[in-house]
Amino acid sequence: MKTRIVIGVLGVAILIISAGLLHKGVYGLTLFVLIPVLIGAVAPAWANSKTAWSAAGVGILANLVASLFLLALGAEGLICVVMAWPLVLPLGALGGALSYWAQHRALQTQAGAMLLILPIGSLGWDFNARPPVFEVRSSIEIDAPPEQVWKHVVTFSELEEPHEWFFQAGLAYPKRARIEGTGPGAIRYCEFSTGPFVEPIEVWDEPQLLRFRVTENPAPMHEWSPYAQVLPKHLHGYLVSKQGQFRLTPLSNNRTLLEGTTWYQHGLWPAHYWRWWSDAIIHRIHMRVLSHIRALSEG
Repeated sequence: MKTRIVIGVLGVAILIISAGLLHKGVYGLTLFVLIPVLIGAVAPAWANSKTAWSAAGVGILANLVASLFLLALGAEGLICVVMAWPLVLPLGALGGALSYWAQHRALQTQAGAMLLILPIGSLGWDFNARPPVFEVRSSIEIDAPPEQVWKHVVTFSELEEPHEWFFQAGLAYPKRARIEGTGPGAIRYCEFSTGPFVEPIEVWDEPQLLRFRVTENPAPMHEWSPYAQVLPKHLHGYLVSKQGQFRLTPLSNNRTLLEGTTWYQHGLWPAHYWRWWSDAIIHRIHMRVLSHIRALSEG
């Protein structure tokens, strides 16, 4: 009984630390890797799982319940909780299996020592790591010459409301674009459902290349929650577009290859896991814009 109380207190402490990291906006290896493993290790030890498979299952279930608990508290929205599951649930299973292995090989002392050492390394990484810059490039062919496509690249009219489920679920989507001025130094505003991207033009090579910096980014989504509104830290300053461009390449028969490229950063770790999601989201945003430009140019 005493052992189970100690394990229960440790589990509560892990949840409190998780909530603290979310509150501070530390979306690093500690939150997304170490803590799921720890939750997965503590739960089957408390439940006294009899097999490695049952311990792994309890580890998964414990992480599932913990993530839904954060949703119930209003600390996170449903979209981000679901996006985290492919990462944290297998790590919960790993933690459960490791816990079972340690208990049945009399390695509790060594395992406890590792639990004290690992947060030092993971938190050190979280506070010192610098997010890399990623690139997403999308393209589409348009049955119109570059001179005609160009004017719809610089500014374009209202897009129809999206029908894709991921946009309807809350992901930000482009609505229109306008520009103030012409040439380098002009300011382009690409207006999204959550606010405008502010894009000072750096290269105006009509009708071949439009390149711009991004000086203001809106929130990447509206989080779904049982509450009226949740504002987790990652909605501001984590998924950040740094630069973008449109390149127009003439093709035969008065056609144009239109390429849209975005360079961006995010402050989430493991970086390449979260890149899988962010690349997919940005590509779909690209294709929404490129398809609209094609419709305008060909129409």
